[in-house]
Amino acid sequence: MEHIGRYGRDGYGGAGYGEAGYDAAGAGTGSSFSAWLQAEHPDLLPFGRTPLGAPGSPVAGESLAPHGTTIVAMTYGGGVLMAGDRRATMGNVIASRHIEKVHPADSYSVLGVAGTAGIALDVMRLFQVELEHYEKIEGTLLSLEGKANRLGAMVRDNLPRAVQGLAVLPLFAGYDTTRAVGRIFSYDVTGGRYEEIEHHTVGSGSAFARGALKKLWRPHLTEEEAVRVAVEALFDAADDDSATGGPDAIRRLWPVIMTVGSAGHRRIPEHELAEVCESVLEGRSSAGREA
Repeated sequence: MEHIGRYGRDGYGGAGYGEAGYDAAGAGTGSSFSAWLQAEHPDLLPFGRTPLGAPGSPVAGESLAPHGTTIVAMTYGGGVLMAGDRRATMGNVIASRHIEKVHPADSYSVLGVAGTAGIALDVMRLFQVELEHYEKIEGTLLSLEGKANRLGAMVRDNLPRAVQGLAVLPLFAGYDTTRAVGRIFSYDVTGGRYEEIEHHTVGSGSAFARGALKKLWRPHLTEEEAVRVAVEALFDAADDDSATGGPDAIRRLWPVIMTVGSAGHRRIPEHELAEVCESVLEGRSSAGREA
């Protein structure tokens, strides 16, 4: 019999897992690393640092932080795909052209982060440790629903900083092994969790990327077709949103694209992305010359 642990596969079967993670007697649940961290070392949490405006907080000129933008996710015939551009901005300045906004959360899920880059990446790393800790303690993977719920709680914990302008908006996707299907979850700044059907985008270029997905996405895409659709969507976002970086053929910088299926997650190799991006560039350049 599969061991599902004291708190169930959804991570919410016991008292307070989604809150402090401690029972009435004050004993740690053991399944939640972030709950233990919150009780023992809250200053180490991404949202446990000194808020802006409090004594000892950064002054206004020092509070500018790089922001990451457009993330795209879609289902396809074999699972789910997530893609992100490589640009981070700080006001009107390009802070980085190399940032990676899409990462594996565990073997069967991926996480994309938009918003304040430093906090977003810290939340991503904490979420990875949280899932690994749960697996080691309980002896089984947390269900996809449980992972989505736990991420929502982390986003909610960042609400005080989101109100001050340091928001984190993740996009979470994974392969549901019980249903053999890819699923996508989006969040608002309060930690509200919403399951998205077919495809979704977040970030400043999301409206433009979503328009491309509406035209190009269709059920049962192959992995290769889904990768091209993601590249096209990011091209459209970069064309109209200055905070989104398009594929850069000069610097050989391509989006980060990951897929998740029954065999686990896979990052699309650079040489495959180069071929797709250059094909899209050639197609758009040809269309411009013909016009």
